[in-house]
Amino acid sequence: MKSVGVRIAFWYALASLITLSCFFRVGRYLVEQHMIHSLDLGINAEFEQVKRRLGNDAATLGPAQIYGALMTNASVRYSIEIHQPDGTLLYRSRDLNNRTIPTTPMPGHMVSIALNRLFKFLKIGSPQSANESVRTYNAVVGDLGEMRIGEYLLDDRIVRIAVSKDQVRTLVVAFQDVFYGMVALMVIASSVIGFFLSYILLRPLRQIQATAAHISSANLSERIPVSSVEDEISNLARLLNQMFDRLESSFNQVRRFTAEASHELKTPLSLMRLQTEKLLMEGKLTAVQEESLHVVIEEITRLNQIIEELLFLSRAEADAITLSRKVQDPRHYMESFIPDARVLADSRGITLEDSHEGSGWVEFDPRWLRQVLFNLLTNALNYTPAGRQIDIESRLTPDSWQVAIEDDGPGVPEEMRERIFERFVRLAHATQHDKGSGLGLAICRSIIALHQGHIWAESPHRGKGLRVVFELPLSPAPTAAKPDSG
Repeated sequence: MKSVGVRIAFWYALASLITLSCFFRVGRYLVEQHMIHSLDLGINAEFEQVKRRLGNDAATLGPAQIYGALMTNASVRYSIEIHQPDGTLLYRSRDLNNRTIPTTPMPGHMVSIALNRLFKFLKIGSPQSANESVRTYNAVVGDLGEMRIGEYLLDDRIVRIAVSKDQVRTLVVAFQDVFYGMVALMVIASSVIGFFLSYILLRPLRQIQATAAHISSANLSERIPVSSVEDEISNLARLLNQMFDRLESSFNQVRRFTAEASHELKTPLSLMRLQTEKLLMEGKLTAVQEESLHVVIEEITRLNQIIEELLFLSRAEADAITLSRKVQDPRHYMESFIPDARVLADSRGITLEDSHEGSGWVEFDPRWLRQVLFNLLTNALNYTPAGRQIDIESRLTPDSWQVAIEDDGPGVPEEMRERIFERFVRLAHATQHDKGSGLGLAICRSIIALHQGHIWAESPHRGKGLRVVFELPLSPAPTAAKPDSG
């Protein structure tokens, strides 16, 4: 269970079920003890009746006299046995026939005795009277089943009175049936209540999650709302806001340093280039010296390019670049780009195949998008050996415009496909034409992000090389314009 809300609901329902089960066990025992208490009261009342019928001379009565005294008003509910101290049977009620009331309690009765004593102490157990039984216990009497038995002393004789526990069992079974119905209702109710409570309790966390997910390098000034209630969640929101404050300060410092350093480097680099070109124009250098100065000019040009690209990335991250976007037909735009791309591919001895599917309209800045296409194409050319093929696929779906450039090079490991869009990340296996700065794909990602699109790398359809795809959202068609069918 990955959701905290589901876990809260589950544990709430489980805790409710365990609590209800514990209450059931206690309640079941209390009900059973109450019923047994009622049986004990009945047994005690029956013993009073036996003692009254036998009179004050019970110790001198023989079996025939006892039968005559008890059988006249014999109860059909209670089974009675009377014994001499040596165990000789003096009387047995007719319902017992040849059955004997056991003198040994059922297994586990010692626990019942201990609990019974506790309930006696709490005055909710067995009867308290002047004629309290020697003991009460449960036992199985033949095929009559489990019975409650009270053992009394009448003078020097032992009287055992038994009554069936059927009504106790019936009540306990009914209690269990009610409990199972309550369990089903409780599980449903506690699950609903648990989900509702988790939804309410986790709402501040969802708000924190949504705000934190929305905060990026482009809007680091946004903060998580803090509740007026002083609790752990509001403390967490404050700590996260403090962290975002530090991140924003660090990002701003990095951006200022990048912009200022790039701007300050342009002037000395321009002076170096001018002085180098001046020395070349004077013509007083040897061939080796002139070649070295040409290398210096080439590296100065490369440094200027890196500086321009860093300045662009800084402005893009600060949202300081204005796009001149307009709604246009991607098919016509790609038809104007493909001839230039084919010239570059032919110059490297590489075959270029292109395709376009679908129709629609997209709003974009043609100048910046052209830079994206040329950057992606240049990367593909740099990593594709001569004699191989590059594919450019343009496709319009119902929701977006996707452009994919697929090369036939060594490819990029899956774990590196996201990192190649970071600054200064360069891979091995490039051809001798690759003299880039490692900022091309980072610039592509920034430009696509400014167009509310996204860019990614994936496995090629041919199974070899790398496929880079960018996607832009579609726009409504301009007034009185109809896209070409395709």
